[in-house]
Amino acid sequence: MGQNDIHAVSLAVLSNGRFLLVRRGHSPAKGLFAFPGGRVEEGEDAETAVRRELYEETGLVVDEIYSFREITLEAEGGKRYRLEIFRGRELKGCARAGDDADLAGWYTIEEMRSLPVTASTLEIAQDMIALSEAS
Repeated sequence: MGQNDIHAVSLAVLSNGRFLLVRRGHSPAKGLFAFPGGRVEEGEDAETAVRRELYEETGLVVDEIYSFREITLEAEGGKRYRLEIFRGRELKGCARAGDDADLAGWYTIEEMRSLPVTASTLEIAQDMIALSEAS
């Protein structure tokens, strides 16, 4: 990772044809919908970080997570996010927005297409739908 690179994680969950999304309440991506996630803190591994971020932003706990993809996102000020995306299953709890998320909810891919959603979130959701249909 370069000097301006930020290690981050997100969790994509597809359940009953809907994806868990949060609306970002702070920069970067304020006002945009995305999968729950955030920065990996010093001394933290990616799996611990994604579980922590999920809980902080939604109040939910996930039992099973699987590595899905890693992408690099360019941000303002020359920053780059190295984003590790995990897939999750079997969430526990009741979704509620918290931390830097001002809304949390479940959305179909059709609903996502009409929301202000990050491009990478929509792309990953479409890939997950295609994988679920292929299996």
